[in-house]
Amino acid sequence: MGGTILNMITVAIGSGLGLLIGNRLSEKIQQSVITGLGLVTLVVGIENAGQTGNIILPLISLVTGAIIGELLNIDAALERLGGWLQSRLAGKVSGDAADFQRRRFINGFVTASLVFCIGPLTFVGSIQDGMGLSIGFQQLAIKSVLDGFGAMAFASSLGVGVAFAILTILVLQGGLALAGALLGNFMSVPMVNEMTAVGGLLLIGLALVLLDVKKPRMANFLPALVIAPLLVALAAAVNLPIYPQIP
Repeated sequence: MGGTILNMITVAIGSGLGLLIGNRLSEKIQQSVITGLGLVTLVVGIENAGQTGNIILPLISLVTGAIIGELLNIDAALERLGGWLQSRLAGKVSGDAADFQRRRFINGFVTASLVFCIGPLTFVGSIQDGMGLSIGFQQLAIKSVLDGFGAMAFASSLGVGVAFAILTILVLQGGLALAGALLGNFMSVPMVNEMTAVGGLLLIGLALVLLDVKKPRMANFLPALVIAPLLVALAAAVNLPIYPQIP
């Protein structure tokens, strides 16, 4: 859990600095910051997506995960959580300005939660950290630094909702660390690679949101991150050749 706690601290500090800076930046600068983050997210997503050994696995994972996510309506649940958190902070204020602040808070919370919690370091690092492996903490330490700077950039443009992504980090990374402590080393290299590839595709979708190209409900695709390694494990159990043979 040490890596998760460090991650929460860096996001909180980064968000605080971003809020201080954001008030001094014009709307055009804030928009350009978000565009820059979108471009970087796109590049990272493409790089991670290339980790797959068979594109059919991410395809099946995304389609199945999207169906499950839409049925569960995960995106709406995250938005409701963001709205509830915002209402606790702002109170019952009405009017156009209050509605704008509510949407800004929810957008910041959901966007930051997705960016900070769907990368490969989140899953692999948290599990290994829970297992007590030093490499797990090192991976989360690297992630913490990156997330700290990301939180500063996001908060300067999207507001205080970004800071509350620490709750998502606590629940998700803390849960994965607990799973690692209880279940041990159960993730094979192919399982990690396919999960990384699916995470990359989700980051590409999130980049489309940041770049204002399209607004897919990316949170509803999150079950795909669990389905991908399960497909690899299932294929291995039934001796199904899922990767092309190298001559």
